[in-house]
Amino acid sequence: MLVQEALGNCPKYINKKDVVPHLPAPQLLWSSPSSSPPPPPALPAEALALIEKADMLFLSSTNGTTMDTNHRGGPAGFIRVVSNSPTTTEDGSGIVIAYPEFSGNRLYQSLGNLHVNPRIGVCIPDYDTSDVLYLTGETQLLVGAQAAALMPHTKLVVRIAVREARLVRDGLPFRAQAEEPSPYNPPVRRLATEGGLAASLPGAGAGAGATASGAREGGGAVATLVRREVITPSISRFTFTLASSGGTSKQPAAVWQPGQHVTLDFGAELDHGWSHMRNDDPQSLNDDFVRTFTVSNTPPQNEEGTASNNPQGTELQITARRHGPATRLLWTHQLRAAAPLEIPVVGFGGGEGFRISSGGSSSSSSSSSNKKAVFVAGGVGITPLLAQAPGLLLLSATAAGNVPQLSLLWSLRAADLGLAVDTFRQLPGLAPLTRLFVTGGDKEEDAVAAAALREIVGDEGQIVSRRRMAQSDLLGAKAGVRAKFYVCAGPEMTGVVLAWLGDGEEVVTESFNY
Repeated sequence: MLVQEALGNCPKYINKKDVVPHLPAPQLLWSSPSSSPPPPPALPAEALALIEKADMLFLSSTNGTTMDTNHRGGPAGFIRVVSNSPTTTEDGSGIVIAYPEFSGNRLYQSLGNLHVNPRIGVCIPDYDTSDVLYLTGETQLLVGAQAAALMPHTKLVVRIAVREARLVRDGLPFRAQAEEPSPYNPPVRRLATEGGLAASLPGAGAGAGATASGAREGGGAVATLVRREVITPSISRFTFTLASSGGTSKQPAAVWQPGQHVTLDFGAELDHGWSHMRNDDPQSLNDDFVRTFTVSNTPPQNEEGTASNNPQGTELQITARRHGPATRLLWTHQLRAAAPLEIPVVGFGGGEGFRISSGGSSSSSSSSSNKKAVFVAGGVGITPLLAQAPGLLLLSATAAGNVPQLSLLWSLRAADLGLAVDTFRQLPGLAPLTRLFVTGGDKEEDAVAAAALREIVGDEGQIVSRRRMAQSDLLGAKAGVRAKFYVCAGPEMTGVVLAWLGDGEEVVTESFNY
């Protein structure tokens, strides 16, 4: 073999596969008409499914003199479909895909070619079936804020406007079975248009420092950790004081609303900069260290009882499970250290559709007034209710006629029973409205928490069921009245609850996928 050209390749994002020979029988399933001007017709469902499951693509680029072929890899789904329209509109839609450029070897051979010449050829294989999707098009390199606007938490994105496409069945001379994924793979970076909390903060991911300045209301503030209360072995409540980044009392820190989340930028504390490989902490190479938490205490209020701008020193609380580098830092930081832990605030957001009004409905929907609010929580999914409950319980105790109706269905691990104890101590009126479903562990392990719970609620059997939540519990919570369901849980539990409720119920959800 005479090697005429070679290029450096970073294998960090190649997932292990067991490759076996296969005798192909290629068949053209679909192609864009060669006679039609670009863009081609919309991609068929088979092509979209292939893109969704792909964990690798091959790309060909040129500087105008020579052509190079390289690969890009990541978790399944790292290639996102921006649009799949048969015509190009003023906003540049048509068939458009995009993928994030992860931390690499800094040779920029393919990106350099695309910077000089935006034309690209793409091959997306399906190793399970030997099917292949071939694309040609033109690229746009999005950097910094432009990248984060399309794909939050991403600093560099390649956007591809597809001009021609072909889908071939059984086109590869081998197949491969997935084995171990690369430890360097970051989570899937979804598009801002795909929703989620990340989409509500367009500055997220533009880089440390840049994210801390005005992405939304709240940018420019600093949160200083002043107190840590351990609730369970894995859950703590962290209290911060808020101040403007300028440190002057003339400029109050921004306000939040009950049920909203705060986004904090831990980059200055946790980002160690670029390195090619980091086997001791591979996930850190593509982490922007921007994290989102539900605010679990009520905001300061003015004389009218509504949220107002925070004076300097206003306390903000988050209740979080220890998971990952950011919460590990909060968990282990020495509060008596000479240098306080100061975290820039990116902003406050979300929660509008998840806010419960005095009529039991979302504050953004008057058409749902006077419906009973059924809050379904899994573990720390209780946090959006914590800041709202004081107002709801107060109205319940004082209002005449239009009394808010609230029911809480809460699934909790036995090891986290202390969170229920803490919640009911903070909000005594919430326990009678709660049905608690406790799973795992045994009564000896959570005896202390169970005893504390009995001190608060009396007979444990009145509110505690030591089993999993069932569909009958959800439907029974309606008690024959019109209801609106608020679901805040992990993806698996949320999916089950939505399936149980079906299309006939009004449901809003909040996700842990920040």
